Amino acid sequence: MIRDKSAKRPAKDAPKKAAVKEAAPVKASFRRERALIKRGIWPVAGCDEAGRGPLAGPVVAAAVILDPDRIPRGIDDSKRLTAEQREKLFDKICATAQVSVAVASPARIDRDNILRASLWALKRAVVALPEAPRHVFVDGRDRLDTACDCEAVIGGDGIVLSIAAASIVAKVTRDRLMCALAQDCPGYGFEQHKGYGVPEHLDALNRLGPTVHHRSFFAPVAAARAKHMPWTAEPVRDLFAATEVEVQVEASVEIDASANL
Repeated sequence: MIRDKSAKRPAKDAPKKAAVKEAAPVKASFRRERALIKRGIWPVAGCDEAGRGPLAGPVVAAAVILDPDRIPRGIDDSKRLTAEQREKLFDKICATAQVSVAVASPARIDRDNILRASLWALKRAVVALPEAPRHVFVDGRDRLDTACDCEAVIGGDGIVLSIAAASIVAKVTRDRLMCALAQDCPGYGFEQHKGYGVPEHLDALNRLGPTVHHRSFFAPVAAARAKHMPWTAEPVRDLFAATEVEVQVEASVEIDASANL
């Protein structure tokens, strides 16, 4: 019997089976820290901040020097962890590592802008460590003006274990601060959204107006301030709207000045 070999062949238009599985996300590691230790460079700190994007509350920065012999398991980028996992790791990190925290208030954010306020808090956290580090890893593009070498690592909270530990400390600390602020400012839902610009927060801003904990120059906050506290908005003078009196005065001043020459 002659078999039809073409029957075993899949049709050209038949969909191919997915043979490639999605790659698991790479967890933060202690590899870069160990490389420095082998070169005799220690202590090594990692630092990160939480709260650059919200409309309210401070920016919280943390710096961490992990003990190479007592690194808690499960440390990773705080965004990849649940709130419960962060809380447990926060306690373990604080019990085994050198930790410091610094806070940039909304007033400083308004004065300096969010980037400068964040870098200021990160530097303060590094300076506040119990032991001065000889090398610092910082999450992001910007290096810090520290007394030791500082290396900026883009996406560092998911790559460098010390930065990941700092991201957990910063996140948990800020979340706790926002829950405390929620008790002083009921109705805004700080305990839920932690100050981020979610619809519930924007609705509260529209109804209640901003608090002293809001960042004045963030657009939604400025709009709410203009609505509820219009007297706080600084009028911008139109330089092309000079009155006739002002023009006459300025002209007379020029005439008097030329008469003295």
